Amino acid sequence: LLKGRSESDELLALQFLNRRMVFAEKKDFYLNLEKGYAGEVRFDHLLACSLQEERYILCDLLLKVNNTHFKIDTLIISQGVLHLIDIKNLKVIVI
Repeated sequence: LLKGRSESDELLALQFLNRRMVFAEKKDFYLNLEKGYAGEVRFDHLLACSLQEERYILCDLLLKVNNTHFKIDTLIISQGVLHLIDIKNLKVIVI
């Protein structure tokens, strides 16, 4: 693991605010950030338990290309192959 994962500044700020006030507008946004981070942490744990070969792993890469910022959740570098992983932590509701 070359670069670990950490909570974003925005998520940290919303966590502190959530303890002090009731959100009206940003509640769904905050919950999505929380859920997304939890899914990324679960993915990291699964990845650490399942990889047998030597790989380099970089998490939470924030990049800028042509004045556009984007985030790569996980980049796995192995011999001759780059795996770019975008993690989605969706809730499935069965009716």
